[in-house]
Amino acid sequence: MTEALIAALFVFVLASFIGFEVINKVPPTLHTPLMSGSNAISGIAVLGAIVASGARETNLSVILGLIAVVLATVNVVAGFLVTDRMLQMFKKKEIKA
Repeated sequence: MTEALIAALFVFVLASFIGFEVINKVPPTLHTPLMSGSNAISGIAVLGAIVASGARETNLSVILGLIAVVLATVNVVAGFLVTDRMLQMFKKKEIKA
C-alpha cells in the first residue's frame, strides 16, 4: 500500500469515527445540536481536503484539493450562520417601553 492510500484511509476512518460519535451524542429533539454536529463533520472534511491538497502529487490533486477546501469551508461557515440564526429565534425579545 502506498503512503497516500494509507493517509487517505486514515482520514476516512478518523472522519467516520468522529462523525459517528458526534451524531450519537445529539438529542433527537433538538435541531441546533444536530446542525453543530454537522459543522464538526464538515470541519473534518476541511482537514481531509487540506491533507489531500498538500500531497502535491499532481496539479489535478492540488486543484481538486483547493476546491474541496473552499467548498467545505463554505459549508462550515454557512452551518454556523444557520445555527446562529436559529438560536436568535429562541432568544427573548426585549419589550419596548
